[in-house]
This record gives sequence, C-alpha cells and structure tokens, in this order.
Amino acid sequence: MKKNIKPRLFSPQKLEINSLWQPEEGQTHYLLNVLRLELNDEIKVFDGQSGEYIGQICSLAKKSCSIKILEKIRDMEYCPDLWLLFAPVKKDKTDFIIAGATELGVAQIVPTLTERTITERIKKERYEAQVIEACEQCRRLDIPKICDPQSLEKILATWPQDRILYFMDETGNGGDIQTVFKNTSNAKAAILVGPEGGFSEKELQLLRQKSFAKAVSLGKRILRAETAVQAALACWQATCGDWK
Repeated sequence: MKKNIKPRLFSPQKLEINSLWQPEEGQTHYLLNVLRLELNDEIKVFDGQSGEYIGQICSLAKKSCSIKILEKIRDMEYCPDLWLLFAPVKKDKTDFIIAGATELGVAQIVPTLTERTITERIKKERYEAQVIEACEQCRRLDIPKICDPQSLEKILATWPQDRILYFMDETGNGGDIQTVFKNTSNAKAAILVGPEGGFSEKELQLLRQKSFAKAVSLGKRILRAETAVQAALACWQATCGDWK
C-alpha cells in the first residue's frame, strides 16, 4: 500500500483534536500487520458523530497502538432518512444486501420476517460489523442503524403514519417506480423488498389496505431479492434522495 493513500477506520469513541484513540485488536492487526504501518504514519478516522479526522500513530506495541487526532477534515454529514426493510436470504446474498444498502445511503435497516422468508438465522452483530466496513470503504460518515428482526405483520401494525412505505410488487400491479416516487416524494420513506418467493397473497392484501403503503413495479423481468434491493434504492436516491 502506498503511504500517501491513508486507510480509513471507524471509531465508536467521539473524537476531538489532540485526543487519543486506541483501535480495537482487529483494527490494530489490520494497520500493523496487513498494511505494515509504522510510527508517525497517518490514517483517516471517523466517529459517526462529529465528522472525519486525520490521526497519526503515536505509540506502538505488539498488539496495540495509539492514534493521536491531528485535524478535522470533514464535518458530519447524514444520508437521507430512508429505511430498508428486506426479507433475509442466504448468507452471502444477505451480506451483499447489507453492504450495498449502506453504500446506497440507507439510514436504517430492518430484517423483515415474511411467510416465505427462507432463513430466520439472523445475526445482528454480523450485520453491524458489515455496515461499519462498508462505511469505511465508501467514505460514508454516518452509520446506518440495524434493527432487530420483526415480522411483517408486526411492522405494519406499528408503522409511523408519516413515513411512506414503498413495497416492491412482483405481481405487476405496482405503479411505475419513478412516477410513484416523484408523485409521493416524502422526506421520510422506506422501501420493502420481499423474499425470493415473493410476498404471499395474504401479505399483499394486508399491504394494499394500508394508506401509507405504495405498490411499486420493478419492470417486466423477475429480479433476485438482492438485485431488487439495489435497483429500488438506486431509483429512490436518483429520484428523491441525494443523487439529484
């Protein structure tokens, strides 16, 4: 790795100029053994609270190091208030969904259990680690929240009425995605993508009864769940979000 390309890490500790930060063991291993950084080398650090900083390695030990915060290089920025609700799929595909949603600027991720969800083995800690890694790589400053898994029925029963819920309707009964997004643009929004087998008829009927829920079509082709997530989020960001 070239020394002029600074690695970027997340600190759960709020940072201030001249403060000291000690990376966790895995981060230290990455800095010292993978990147082979040395005393006085610099890195970028962000805390998800106040912005991004330049830090310098000021002390070294075999399995630990300290970083002195030198200067602030970016003020805090937040992504649009967009939630993603998705039915977990197989491990690697869920990993792809979590990382992609983070890169695409989702503020909150809600694992949603539907009648046809193929897995209920949901490891929240794994998801949280993945969003941090994705934030480090994509230069994002805020960290999306990972919610506990909930059933679709429970989610709809307690849904905030001021937040639009766009659900991807694979039956072909949804509206054109850009038209629906433009006509119902709202600062508070959420996108719901069902499982690989699609929503059950009971679930579709329940969604269609809700005044806050808007059916959206992703076109003629049948998309995999992980593809549908990326497509829907990209369309929303381009139409209503911070891609405009």
